[in-house]
Amino acid sequence: MKDKVILKVEDLKVHFHLDEGILKAVDGVSFDIRQGRTLGIVGESGCGKSVTSFAMLRLLPDTAKFSGNIAYDAEEGREPVNILETSDQKLRSIRGGGIAMIFQEPMKAFSPVHTIGDQIGEAVMLHVEPNPEKAREIVLDALRKVGMSNPEQRIGEYTHQLSGGMRQRALIAMSIACRPRILIADEPTTALDVTVQAQVLDLISELKEDFGSAVIFITHDLGVIAEMSDEVAVMYLGKVVEYADVDTLFHDTKHPYTKALMRSMPDFQGESGDNKQLETIEGTVPYPMNLPPGCGFYSRCRQRIEGRCNIEEIPLTDMGEKNGVKHLVRCLSATITDEKIGEGGE
Repeated sequence: MKDKVILKVEDLKVHFHLDEGILKAVDGVSFDIRQGRTLGIVGESGCGKSVTSFAMLRLLPDTAKFSGNIAYDAEEGREPVNILETSDQKLRSIRGGGIAMIFQEPMKAFSPVHTIGDQIGEAVMLHVEPNPEKAREIVLDALRKVGMSNPEQRIGEYTHQLSGGMRQRALIAMSIACRPRILIADEPTTALDVTVQAQVLDLISELKEDFGSAVIFITHDLGVIAEMSDEVAVMYLGKVVEYADVDTLFHDTKHPYTKALMRSMPDFQGESGDNKQLETIEGTVPYPMNLPPGCGFYSRCRQRIEGRCNIEEIPLTDMGEKNGVKHLVRCLSATITDEKIGEGGE
């Protein structure tokens, strides 16, 4: 059933206990994943996007301490499974079969000493079809679906024999071969040329329509977010600072960080000869360790309120429902009038 919640992330925290202190990579993230819809997760490098996605499959190192709830609705009529607490055996049945991931770097995701056919086939035999000959046909079908040229030859090749675009297609084929209910795409177009990027994005959209899967699309590219997403979570310093449907996010932006991201995008509708410079966000993302109280964006924000934003813990505020999705903002200045904004405001 379209729009049914099939994965619910509640107050997810992933902290790394290091000698220097506690590194809060993800710090209280919550959102829902709905069947047949795409959630875009956007933010600068180091904001916690990839760690959030790894937590959904519990692909975390031993140094990670996690809490919260990631409820996966595995089967109709059964209680949801908390991925963070379920057994390793149950988790193996979810990985690949229920939730699959397109990793950012195919050369690290694939083994260099096994053919792509063997690696994709192993997942198919585990989750779908134990017969090797039938599994091979499923692998070939997946390679054809992703537009791999001459799949009968490629199935027996190693990753070093493939171009960057082919490796990415092979990785997508491995992700979709078992027809997962949720597909996580962690910056799947990184380091690809623009032509191949467009092909990969079109392919993910087609697969979503064919299988009715939900997609979690992680990127730092707002143009890709606008094209691919139904809903968007903007992350900064391990927290969701704004959440809305894609139209609301671009046309009724509330959070100063999201506004700054929008101002940094090139405007292709300007007049010919317009030499307007792109704006940059002053400063850098703070290191997520031993942070002071208050808003993490405080030191870089044009709308900061002295004596409040640097002291108070800022909650997510409900700005109303638009297009069937709640618009949530983690900002004081977005919820009060301009007259109350003190020094440092725009």
